[in-house]
Amino acid sequence: MWNNFYARVDPESAPPSDVPEVVWRLGAIAADAGEQVVVELEGRLYALADLLGGGEGPTLAEVFDEWARWRGELDRLTADPAADSLDADAVRWLPPLPATATVVCAGANYAAHRSEMGEAAARPEFPYAFVKPRRSLSGHREQVEIPARAEWVDWEGELGVVIGSGGRDLEGASAAAAIAGFCQFNDVSARDWIDASRAAGMIDMFVQKGFDGFGPVGPLVTPSHFVADPQDLGLQLAVNGVVKQDSSTAQMTFSVLELVAHVSSVTTLRPGDLIATGSPPGVGFGRDPRERLADGDVVTLQIERLGPALETRMFAARSR
Repeated sequence: MWNNFYARVDPESAPPSDVPEVVWRLGAIAADAGEQVVVELEGRLYALADLLGGGEGPTLAEVFDEWARWRGELDRLTADPAADSLDADAVRWLPPLPATATVVCAGANYAAHRSEMGEAAARPEFPYAFVKPRRSLSGHREQVEIPARAEWVDWEGELGVVIGSGGRDLEGASAAAAIAGFCQFNDVSARDWIDASRAAGMIDMFVQKGFDGFGPVGPLVTPSHFVADPQDLGLQLAVNGVVKQDSSTAQMTFSVLELVAHVSSVTTLRPGDLIATGSPPGVGFGRDPRERLADGDVVTLQIERLGPALETRMFAARSR
C-alpha cells in the first residue's frame, strides 16, 4: 500500500489505512482557447469549467499551482457531477502538464534494462538522469514522427511522477507530500545515436531523446491519494498489440521518493513538473535481433490504476 510505503518514511505522517478506489483523474484537451482542463469520472469525461458551473475555468498550470486546494475541490465536485459529459473519442488530447513543465527522466533505473543495454546491472551510487525538452511531449493518440535523422526509434514505457507542491531538497515525507499524482510516459528514443556516442566516448542524450513528440504522456494524471503503492504497479507496453514490456515498478533500482529527493537536490521542483522513473526491460534495442518502430506502428502503454492506455501512432518523415 502507498500508505505503508509512506509510513516507512515517516510513520507519524502516514495517511489513513484505507486507500480509496480511483474517483477522478485530470487531463487536458484542445479547445478554441488553446487548452481545456478535463476530469475523468468513472469512465466519463467532463470539462472542469462545466463542473464549476460554466465560464472559462482554470488552466492546468493554475490547478497544479494550488494543488492542495484543487484536489479537495475536485473531490467535492466529483461526488455529484452536475454537468454533461464529453465524447472522449472525439477530443484531441494534450499532454496533461503545464506548458512550463520541466521533464526530468531517470535513466537505467531497472537492473534488467541495464543488462539488456550492455551496461553493468549492479546498483549505481546515485540515480542517472537527464532533461527532456518540453516540446518533446505529445498527447494521447497523437502521431509521432520518426525523423529522417533517426530511423532506429525505440519505445520505453515508464511511470511518470507529477509534482504538486514542489520545493528543493525534498526527502522522505516531504518528497511524498510534493507529489500530485502519476501518469503514463513513453520515453521514445533514437537509438541510432547510442553506438555513435559510444564511439566518440560520450553519450548524446539530447539527440537520442529530444526530438519533437518523443515524450507521449497521459492521457490523464491519477492523483496520488488514489494510488495504493507507486512501487507496486504493473506496466505493460505493446506494439501493434504484441506485448514488448511486461514488468512492475517494484523492480525499480531507485524508488519514486529517492528520485524526487535526487532531482530536488539539484533543482527546485515546480508544480506540474514531471519525473519519469526509467524503463523496465523489453526495449527494442535490447532484443536479439534488435527491433525498431516503423511507419504506421501503434504503441500502447498501460500502467495499473492509471486509467486508459496511452496510445501513440508512429509515422515516418519520408512518408508524410
